[in-house]
Amino acid sequence: MSRYQFLVDTYDTERLKVLSTWSMLRDDDLPFRPHPSDRRGRSVHEQMVHQCVSEDLWFRTMIGIDVGAPPLPEAETRLGFMERYALDSGKRLEALRSKPDDWWEEVVDFFDVRRSRAWVVTRRIAHTSHHRGQQAAMLRMLNRDLHSTYGPTADTGGLMQNHAPTIYTYEDLDALLAREQAGGAKAPLPGPGDEPPTERPG
Repeated sequence: MSRYQFLVDTYDTERLKVLSTWSMLRDDDLPFRPHPSDRRGRSVHEQMVHQCVSEDLWFRTMIGIDVGAPPLPEAETRLGFMERYALDSGKRLEALRSKPDDWWEEVVDFFDVRRSRAWVVTRRIAHTSHHRGQQAAMLRMLNRDLHSTYGPTADTGGLMQNHAPTIYTYEDLDALLAREQAGGAKAPLPGPGDEPPTERPG
């Protein structure tokens, strides 16, 4: 097993977190932006475009993996983005799984500096997580429920120290895509319960 298997595993879970977050949104949320009159904050639609285009660009030009497909869906709907990203990120995942240690350690161009591929993939995962966090904040602005991406949320029972459970939208990627294509059937959420869902409830 490659010493960089942990990065492959992390990319695998991160792509699922992106798709899970997108599944919590609704079709009519796509035009929403953090402040309606301030275009500096990407809309939900623009966030999805950025995820697909940016990841494609990084992998093709810096990491050296080209899935040979246009990064954006033909129909830029919520489900269209989910299906396109699931397919393309799955191909990237399979390519990463096949790479030997010396491929990961090879130094490549990263914008105007040089870094190892392992370093670039780490930064790609962090970049994706950053934008996914922005979308989770937008879900709260939209007054949507949040399933888990890492651990408990206010909607899965509150704080970890109060023994709130981790509840993902779906049990795996296949179930996520199949059920979203059928109209959606996410895991039920218990809500925050009796304890405050924050360490500073006042």
